[in-house]
Amino acid sequence: MTDFTYEVDADGVAVITWDVTTKSMNVLSLEGLAELDAHIDTALADEAVKGVVLTSGKDTFAGGMDLNIIAKMKDSAGDNPAQGLFDGIMGMHTTLRKIERAGMDAKTNKGGKPIAAALPGTALGIGLEIPLSCHRIFAADNAKAKIGLPEIKVGIFPGAGGTTRISRKLGAMAASPILLQGQMMDPKKAKSSGVIDEVVPADELLSAAKAWVLSAKDADIVKPWDTKGWKMPGGAPYHPAGFMTFVGASAMVNGQTQGVYPAAKALLSSVYEGAQVPFDTALKIEARWFTNVLMNPSSGAMIRSLFINKEALEKGANRPDVADQTVKKVGVIGAGMMGAGIAYVSATAGIDVVLIDAKQESADKGKSYSEGILDKGISRKKVTPEKKEQVLARINATTDYAALADCDLIVEAVFEDPSVKAEVTAKVEAVVGETCVFATNTSTLPITDLAKASSRPEQFIGIHFFSPVDKMLLVEIIKGKQTGDVAVAKALDFVRQIRKTPIVVNDARFFYANRCIIPYINEGVRMAAEGVELPLIENAAKLLGMPLGPLQLIDETSVDLGVKIAKATKAAMGDDYPDAAVDEVVFWLAEKGRLGRKVNAGFYDYDEKGKRGALWTGFADEYAVAESQPELDEVQHRLIMAQVLEAVRALEAGVLTDIREGDVGAILGWGFMPWSGGPFSWLDIIGATQAVDMCDKLTATHGPRFEAPALLRDMAAAGETFYARFGSGKDQRAA
Repeated sequence: MTDFTYEVDADGVAVITWDVTTKSMNVLSLEGLAELDAHIDTALADEAVKGVVLTSGKDTFAGGMDLNIIAKMKDSAGDNPAQGLFDGIMGMHTTLRKIERAGMDAKTNKGGKPIAAALPGTALGIGLEIPLSCHRIFAADNAKAKIGLPEIKVGIFPGAGGTTRISRKLGAMAASPILLQGQMMDPKKAKSSGVIDEVVPADELLSAAKAWVLSAKDADIVKPWDTKGWKMPGGAPYHPAGFMTFVGASAMVNGQTQGVYPAAKALLSSVYEGAQVPFDTALKIEARWFTNVLMNPSSGAMIRSLFINKEALEKGANRPDVADQTVKKVGVIGAGMMGAGIAYVSATAGIDVVLIDAKQESADKGKSYSEGILDKGISRKKVTPEKKEQVLARINATTDYAALADCDLIVEAVFEDPSVKAEVTAKVEAVVGETCVFATNTSTLPITDLAKASSRPEQFIGIHFFSPVDKMLLVEIIKGKQTGDVAVAKALDFVRQIRKTPIVVNDARFFYANRCIIPYINEGVRMAAEGVELPLIENAAKLLGMPLGPLQLIDETSVDLGVKIAKATKAAMGDDYPDAAVDEVVFWLAEKGRLGRKVNAGFYDYDEKGKRGALWTGFADEYAVAESQPELDEVQHRLIMAQVLEAVRALEAGVLTDIREGDVGAILGWGFMPWSGGPFSWLDIIGATQAVDMCDKLTATHGPRFEAPALLRDMAAAGETFYARFGSGKDQRAA
């Protein structure tokens, strides 16, 4: 099986076609790279070949490098992995540089053969790095195509020459959103940005590329950086303008990443150092920094969680073996913000929706939520008026439960009150068919208890959406004790349809995500009550890579919601309730009317437009700042362990049955330190022994909530890692 095919047409143009037949989109393997290299050698050696066009046999060009290979590169690099990685990367540079130089004389820059890239659609990662080494890039006029270098989003950076070429082609300033933000563009924007050269009608793509190859002159195929006297656009680092660019870029990277993402710093170093030396030396510098990133455990953890594990879960890694359960029509009960969001993502995915509320005015308001999102999309030219009309036509906003009769899935999203949910369950089951699955959207209420209101508990399941539904990627599916396989499959297939990432957990109070995030918030509140400086708490969290500090998070979710959860939890746990010290602070804030962002007053102050300002200085009037402040690492250890230990306990208790779901769910659900790959990946990075030692120190100082779970102690004693023991997705606690 070959990934690249080679043929020469009657005009002497060699066409190398990339078509990985086992994949829906081309991805580059090491074997594929060797094939491409061999075909380039053949074309350059054949006097009858006048030039080359590199294209794809699919309607896209390429999705990048096979990240499964990148994830394993370190392990397969031999006894000296850094050297093995560097040599492998330099081998890729050699092939792409061969394309770029195309046989031309090193001194005169003459005698080379023109090589063009013809992109029928999406070209990402190395799928763009290879074309960047060609002499001209043609792209089909395909508005759905995405062109870019998104590697930074999975913990690496473009390491096959993309970093060096795009920064030299555009200059460091113009290249920064493409490299540091992973910006993806449609072909027309890519052309206007200078990333590609031509946009042509799809049916003229190959002919346009061939015509250019046959007409290209020596000067047309020499890259600017291979000419004498070339200067970097925008200025090199030692130029006044370039110097300011790199100073600003460094500040921006550290401001956005807090210095915890190694790939961003390595990328900037590669561009900065590479800009001061000849091109071939710059490629070696890029390879060195790329090796540095691959040797850092953070990159491997991010690739594993954000690509390999995430993709496995989205493809149904834990789906029961039952028939397809594609949802044709969904009923959404409750047209508040959550229900309205569920209706929007469902209708956008092509599913017919019945959106029900007690009053027609409320149901209509829920439908108008979708209209508002679509109008915003139209204003940004991301949605067409026709698309808006189609989506809204799928949503039937009504008060009539009879409209649910032919729904195959119900998602109830009413008030978090068991009696209200029970009433809705009975109303729904009175009109829907026998095979209809009923899902309750709840963040805290046990599913098994709610299922008591159902006459079909095997078809009753929990689906926990995160707010705002249209933006949050994670959906937590909760199995009650009697939930059947068909209901689980229905929920998973629905989540796949609406393009979200699912995790499946067993029933317990707070499930998985809230079980871990509530202790994080509570630990921040505890420290505030102890007199720890509020900025120290918040900045300690951000320096860990958490998107929000615990105090800002409680403001965002609302203080009164914290009060409701606390009261419900205390009622359920009785004397075992552990968070009275936290309640004291939260209840006091509620009494003061400081309910968070929604009232422009909480732990933070806000202006009249709701913009967050500084932390509220009045907090110290009730909870005085302690004279002696803890060290930064102690604050950080408390915030990390508050979350991580709950993740381990969830696994230990069988709530979580797959650590892949634990890691992916943590990152997508509440933003747990993405650079770490998730709580279980982080524990593997530091080692179970160090984690237990950290627990023992925190327990001695701050109490039993930091006591290391037995599972963690056992793994420390055995020298095990979570991914070695549980990485297959199987529950091996008894193994």
